[in-house]
Amino acid sequence: MLLNVYHKLTFGQLHARQPVIVDLAKKLDRGANSVAMKLCNLASLDPALQLRGIRGLPGASALDRSVWTEFHADLNETAPASEEALRKLFKAGATADLEVLPKVGIRTRKHPNLESTEILATVKQRRGQEYFRDAVLNNFGGRCGVTGLALRELLTASHILPWSSHPEERLNVQNGLSLSRLHDAAFDRGLIAFDDSLRLLLSPRLKAELDQRSAAENFGAYAGKPLQIPDDAALPEASFLARHRTDIFRKN
Repeated sequence: MLLNVYHKLTFGQLHARQPVIVDLAKKLDRGANSVAMKLCNLASLDPALQLRGIRGLPGASALDRSVWTEFHADLNETAPASEEALRKLFKAGATADLEVLPKVGIRTRKHPNLESTEILATVKQRRGQEYFRDAVLNNFGGRCGVTGLALRELLTASHILPWSSHPEERLNVQNGLSLSRLHDAAFDRGLIAFDDSLRLLLSPRLKAELDQRSAAENFGAYAGKPLQIPDDAALPEASFLARHRTDIFRKN
């Protein structure tokens, strides 16, 4: 469960005043300092942070290493299970959404659309999707990586490598981009992509529409600009973005 929350916070948020850590510590009947320190120990094992020159506390134990390895060996099993455990800890009902919101804490709210029978029929898949959404959106600071839009209701955790064809990467936070629904649709259909420097690329099909105001404002204005992502976040996997450019991005 700690690794679930770990992946939903950036390194700079791993401190005792962080509302998410405060809420979690209360539920675990532990001090916020203790929980924050454990999360910082886990950060020392994170290869995504190491690539950015970020190091956690040096106190990770052999058990911490074992837990880290086990959790990441099969995210399709461990992430949904950890999401379910977190929901049980916060008493989130079958028809409720649980969100980890760095500026607010851990909150539950009734889902407006799904009936309990529908949720229970696909509980494992939904828990995985919930984990991935919170982890990816929070990794981008709760904003669209292209436009900076911060309305969470209009954001999507977009898969770089598609869900259907790459099951082994479905719940990998480095396989995710926080995008507005419009930019998610464009990315999914190969109308936009990102280069090795994370700069926005427009397909010829989209460039042909830039004389339209909506296309110019939503895409043309951001062409060539890098993704907006916090300095202490896990960067999208470069090889995944390259695969998207090869397999999905439209060249004509």
